[in-house]
Amino acid sequence: MDLPRRFRWAILLLLPAIASLHGSFSIRAEEPAAVEDGKRAEPLFHDSHFHLSNYVHEGIDTSRLLELMDDEVGRVALFGIPLMQKWDYFVNGRRRPGYYLESDAEMYYYSFIDALIARQYLRLPEKERQRFDPFIVGFNPTDMNGKQHIENVLKTFPGVFVGIGEFSIHKELVSSKVAGHVASVKNPAVDEILDLAGDTGLLVILHCDINEMRAVGEEPAHAADLRELFARHPRTSIIHAHTGLGRFVGPTANHVALLDEMCRDHALDHVAFDISWDEVAKWVVKDEETVKAWADLINRHSTRFLFGTDAVAPKSQESYLKTYHDYDPLWKLLTPEASRAVRLGNYERLVDAARRKVRAWEAENLGDEDADEAPATIPIRPAEPARKAAGSGIAPSGLAEAGR
Repeated sequence: MDLPRRFRWAILLLLPAIASLHGSFSIRAEEPAAVEDGKRAEPLFHDSHFHLSNYVHEGIDTSRLLELMDDEVGRVALFGIPLMQKWDYFVNGRRRPGYYLESDAEMYYYSFIDALIARQYLRLPEKERQRFDPFIVGFNPTDMNGKQHIENVLKTFPGVFVGIGEFSIHKELVSSKVAGHVASVKNPAVDEILDLAGDTGLLVILHCDINEMRAVGEEPAHAADLRELFARHPRTSIIHAHTGLGRFVGPTANHVALLDEMCRDHALDHVAFDISWDEVAKWVVKDEETVKAWADLINRHSTRFLFGTDAVAPKSQESYLKTYHDYDPLWKLLTPEASRAVRLGNYERLVDAARRKVRAWEAENLGDEDADEAPATIPIRPAEPARKAAGSGIAPSGLAEAGR
C-alpha cells in the first residue's frame, strides 16, 4: 500500500538522523551492568593512580576511602606523595602551605610515608585489603641508596607492597623546588631502581613530563631519553603516568603519533600508559577531533592504557569520580572491549602479576622472622663494600675504604 506523499518525505528526512544514531550506538562503550538490588555487577573502574595523602601528608584513611569507593570503584593503587612541602617560617610565616603552589619554600623526600601507607593497609580486615594495592614512594630517585630503601620497605612490611611510584623525574613546577640536584632519566640511580623492580616484580609508576613547560624545538624534550630508559629495562613492568602530559606541559601536534609509535615498538612491550588526572583529561577531550584521535589510538592498543583518577585525599565521592566523568566523551568512542580493558582489565592483569611476583620474591628472599606481618624491629642489612653496593659500577675514589 502506498504511503501518503507527506509521510514518504518525512521518512526520507529522518533516515540520516536514524543512521547517525545507529552509528553512535554501535561504537559506544557499554555502561557497566547493574544487578537487581541496585549494586553494580562490576565497578566503573579500578583506580590505577591514587594519593591517600597530600604534600604535607595529611589526608583520609582507608576506611573513609572505602566509603568513597562504595561499589563504583573496585580496587585502588594506593600511595602517598614522596615529597614534603617545607613550612619555612621565613617564607610563609604562620601560614602553613599544604600544596607546592602555595609556597616558594623547597620540598624534600619524606621516607616515612611508606610506613604510613603500610599501616593504613594493615589496619584493615583481610577482605577489605583485597581492594587495595600499596606502592612504595618514599625514596630519592637521585640517590644510589634509593634501591636499598625499597628493599628495606619490602623486608619491613612483607605481604603489603606490589609496586613503586608514583615517583617523579621531570615534573613541571616541582623538580626545581626539590632539595638537592634535579632528578634525571640519565641518572644511574634510576636504572638501579628499575633493575630492582625487575628483580622483585614490583610494578613501576613513573611520572616524567615528556616536554618542558615551554617547548623548545619540534620534538618533546624528554621523549628520546624516556624511550632509551624504558628500553634498557625490558624485565620491568612500567606505567608512564599521564602519558607524559601535565597541567602546563601540553601535547605536541604529534603526541598521539608518538604514543602510537611506542605502542608498536616491541622493545617497549613492557610499557603501559595511564590517562590519570583531570589536567590530562582536558587535553584529551578538548574537541571532537582530538578525542577521536585518542579513542582511535586506545582502540588500536587497548592493552596499553589504564585509567586512574590521580585524586589526592578527596573529600567526597563526587570529587573523587570527577576525572572519570571528565572522560565521558572518550568512553563513548571506545569499543566495549577497549573501554573495559582501560577501566578494569589492564589493572587486573598488571597489578595481579606484580602481586604474584613480589610475594614469590619475598618468599625466596626473606627468612621466617622477616615474614612476620608486623615486625618488632626494622631489619638492618649487614655492611658491604661500597664497590659491591653500587652494583657493577666503580665506586668513587676514596669510598672503597668508607666503612672504617
